[in-house]
Amino acid sequence: MRKHVRRILSHQRDVLTPQTIQEVEAAMRQMDGTLAGNADKAALEKQMESLEAVANKCFKTYPDAAWRENVEVLLVALTVAMGVRTFFLQPFKIPTGSMQPTLFGVTSENLIDKPDFKIPGGWERVNEWFQGTSYIHIVADHDGEIQGVGRPLRLLIFNIRQSILVGGKSYNIWFPPDFGAPPNGTLEARAELHRGQFFHTGDDIIKLKVSAGDHLFVDRLTYNFRPPKRGEIIVFETHGIYRLPHDQQDTFYIKRLVGLGGETLSLHQDYVVSGVPGFGTLPVGHLVVDGRPVTAATPHFENIYSFYGAPGVSGIVPYQENHYFGHALIWLFSPGNEYEIRPDDLLVMGDNTMNSLDSRSWGDFPAANVIGRAFSVYWPVTDRFGWGCINH
Repeated sequence: MRKHVRRILSHQRDVLTPQTIQEVEAAMRQMDGTLAGNADKAALEKQMESLEAVANKCFKTYPDAAWRENVEVLLVALTVAMGVRTFFLQPFKIPTGSMQPTLFGVTSENLIDKPDFKIPGGWERVNEWFQGTSYIHIVADHDGEIQGVGRPLRLLIFNIRQSILVGGKSYNIWFPPDFGAPPNGTLEARAELHRGQFFHTGDDIIKLKVSAGDHLFVDRLTYNFRPPKRGEIIVFETHGIYRLPHDQQDTFYIKRLVGLGGETLSLHQDYVVSGVPGFGTLPVGHLVVDGRPVTAATPHFENIYSFYGAPGVSGIVPYQENHYFGHALIWLFSPGNEYEIRPDDLLVMGDNTMNSLDSRSWGDFPAANVIGRAFSVYWPVTDRFGWGCINH
């Protein structure tokens, strides 16, 4: 109590009269004397009541004290949160599937052609939500055609609202998922919507089952004390990577670090994968760094190079979604090509080798662009929850 009174006196000293200051200080000295004299409980309580009476009489009352206190607590909490985010752990979400099956991006299933599918409710719906599954269901309440789909309204890393205009009426989607980059990463692409599409009253405009991308914490502290290591999953800015599409400039990517400054990398073919969507057949192999192969025994590459009993696999392997396949020999890393990394740059690749726009397309990038390393998945609550999956 004495410290509290002293603090308020320090705050208000410039607006109090000298006589008031002297009265408060005299009451504090009496409190000091009571404490020094090892007084009993009753005497101490009496002196506290006296000090409180003097304080209530002499100190100026803060206007809207309750509001001031709540705002102060909120500002302190925000300051602490921003400090943690800036220097220690930053939240990050994965919109695309370039790191599957280590880390999952947003995936969706269009249920528009499944009229018999019943969207679950009650506890089943809650249970699916904890596992990252949600549903977007909009039914037309009058006849009309699609006049436009708005862009999501964002706050920090979260989408707050997205609207779709049908027949002059706006339908709102609250907290819509982040589907990633256009053209495939849009609500229109996922729900197969297009301007001019006509709906009758009672028709399903949108009926999507959405699996949330992994939300994780990025460790921003470790790389202040040591450089990144090969195989770690890193988050970096794309600023200055001019070979990337324009709409991917000034954003963040998450990939696995495979090459360090000054190294020469190539991909050695092991076998061929057939039936790859968008490619057909692709040669697939493993990294060779300065003439030394990277294998399943290399830290952080255990899963990528251990599928189907690899590296003993040879011949033709059929494509399977969400499986590890090593790294496809495409673009800058086509068969026979080598790539020399600039001294202060890094080179990355996605684990989903068939669906990753990475350094095989646009080369290396400055190490200074690195934000941090993937630390742990905090949402959704699946088998990837926690930090275990990120170590491999």
